[in-house]
Amino acid sequence: MSEPGDETAGTGQGRLRASHADRDQAIEVLKIAFVQGRLVKDELDARVAQAFASRTYAELAAVTADLPPGLLAEQPSLKPARAHAGPSMNAAITGGAFMMLTATTLMVAAVATGSGVAVLVVALFMTVGVAAALAAMIFASEAQDG
Repeated sequence: MSEPGDETAGTGQGRLRASHADRDQAIEVLKIAFVQGRLVKDELDARVAQAFASRTYAELAAVTADLPPGLLAEQPSLKPARAHAGPSMNAAITGGAFMMLTATTLMVAAVATGSGVAVLVVALFMTVGVAAALAAMIFASEAQDG
């Protein structure tokens, strides 16, 4: 089947039962016609309801009979590119928790050795880690909202 409007009752196909896919295809044609300005919103709504109620090819063909054939073929089938969302909130929290666990372990080791320089370096590492984790969470939160 090429398009719902292409079948005619005179060929005998009009009495055949239409499938869900046939109705969906007719509705796509109606949507394209609406976007192109061939139908107004009220017509679109009424014809979509009629398409859902159609049981045969003839009933379905009547929904798109006054529209030019090939509307569905004219539409490019481009899928929108998925934007890079960045890290998820879960990944940001997990990364932050891992960073803090590592820093705490290093801090315990630095204190156990009694080296003041080691404690200072680990404290700096912890501060940078917390800032990075917070930044990742803020970025993830904004990516979810937008």
